[in-house]
Amino acid sequence: MQGGTIFALSTALGRSGVAVVRVSGKDALSSLQSLCARHVKPRQAELVQLINPKTEQIIDDALVIWFPKPRSFTGEDTVEYHVHGSHAVIDSLILCLGETSGLRHANPGEFTRRAFENGKMDLTAAEGLADLIEAETEIQKKQAFRQMKGQLGVVYENWRKQILRDLSYIEAVIDFADEEIPNDLFYKVNKSVKRMIVSIENHLNDSRRGERIREGIHVAIIGEPNVGKSSLLNALIKRNIAIVSKGAGTTRDIIETNLDLDGYPVILFDTAGLRESDDIVEVEGIRRAREKAEDADLKIVVLDGINPFSESNEIKLLKQKNSIIVFNKVDLLSAMDKATLKKEILVSAKTGEGTEDILNHLKQIIQKNFCLPETAVITKSRHRLALLNCVKALKRVWSLEGNLISIELAAEELRMAARFLGRITGQVDVEDILEKIFSDFCIGK
Repeated sequence: MQGGTIFALSTALGRSGVAVVRVSGKDALSSLQSLCARHVKPRQAELVQLINPKTEQIIDDALVIWFPKPRSFTGEDTVEYHVHGSHAVIDSLILCLGETSGLRHANPGEFTRRAFENGKMDLTAAEGLADLIEAETEIQKKQAFRQMKGQLGVVYENWRKQILRDLSYIEAVIDFADEEIPNDLFYKVNKSVKRMIVSIENHLNDSRRGERIREGIHVAIIGEPNVGKSSLLNALIKRNIAIVSKGAGTTRDIIETNLDLDGYPVILFDTAGLRESDDIVEVEGIRRAREKAEDADLKIVVLDGINPFSESNEIKLLKQKNSIIVFNKVDLLSAMDKATLKKEILVSAKTGEGTEDILNHLKQIIQKNFCLPETAVITKSRHRLALLNCVKALKRVWSLEGNLISIELAAEELRMAARFLGRITGQVDVEDILEKIFSDFCIGK
């Protein structure tokens, strides 16, 4: 990562009432002094006139705030320019900063990376900030905010410190082999490591709810051809995004769309009708539909209300797990026919009747299975992988008979377990993952 003083637009590019340009580094204050003649007090918003020192042309009347280090977002001297959000004003300020000696344009995520490197946040908090910026629903925002405030990092750092404490006991035996060692030392380490394994495994046993809240809960709409799956998708989201036709096999590929369901992020998938076919393209669509049904968190199984009990054996199997059963085309049924299905969810994708029942039922299941607990949850696959490797290392400390393996190997396994946890929070040398994490940010963050 390059050094120096960096600058970038921190708000979205485009016309707006106000745009924020951020500068961070040792030359941040001197760059401000070159643009305005006034003395600016620390941490106070002040209205100043910005003037290009080379052309002496007015850039804008702006609110500026100077944050002296270390009490800033990055831990460095930082200046924020709050200017009018027109392309002309932003371009003029960015051009002027770019021509200022010692300043350069920031790389993606460089402000947040500097905050991490200066001890203002750990890696989980940095990832929480990225998730907060991308959050589209209330539950996503709540989860990301918790992580940004350090809730997840505190859990992992406490575990890492406990493992290092156990490691110090083992290393004491190695370093002071000739000294008298307390008889219960290995018993205490054994008890601590086993307790740690249980804690981490309980943390892992979370149905991936944190990852699903972050990425979206997958709900596949499946069924045989011509039962109205695409029409139902359109009715649920109140938009026509799927092509509807009376001909069977219209849907060949998976169509997906996002739905904010009372704060929970849901991704709905419309799939090809499940049947036997000789059409190569349709066969591929059916294969993808089956794959999506297998991988989905929930399934909406759509049945034809006109022929309610004629489904294939495949549909019967799909109904048995994580499924909401829906009978469509009830607008074509008589009152007597509806009475025979009164315990089921009845819907008419054509008229919209029953769609609220589906959404309410879906909401109840999601709230039960994916509610956000008060404790921290795993939000990224890299966290999960590191935790799994940590548990494996801890389990290797003891043999199958429950005895400590060689002291030297036990120390190394504990060291590895602590390192895996440190990789999550950034408490070890993690240069290989820093570029990936911070490159996901936009330029001004």
